[in-house]
Amino acid sequence: MLSFFRKLSLIEGFSLIVLFFIAMPAKYHFGYFDIVWVVGMTHGLLWLAYLMASLVVSHQQKWSITFWLLVLFASVIPFACFFLDRKLRNN
Repeated sequence: MLSFFRKLSLIEGFSLIVLFFIAMPAKYHFGYFDIVWVVGMTHGLLWLAYLMASLVVSHQQKWSITFWLLVLFASVIPFACFFLDRKLRNN
């Protein structure tokens, strides 16, 4: 389950990067309004899957509440998914 969570974390993190650095500039600078809805909905669904998977993995791996909160915090910071993946790979 941990390897699935690591992959999901990278996909969710990539969707956040696409949302912030491609979709939102496309909307606000170039007038492509539909792209934010599609990318935002995809990111939102991936984030919900990330949340649920993080709960399952945290119980399996016996993470502390503090570490689990840091994992959740990493899901809302662009590029933090790569640091989280490194941390989870080394454990």
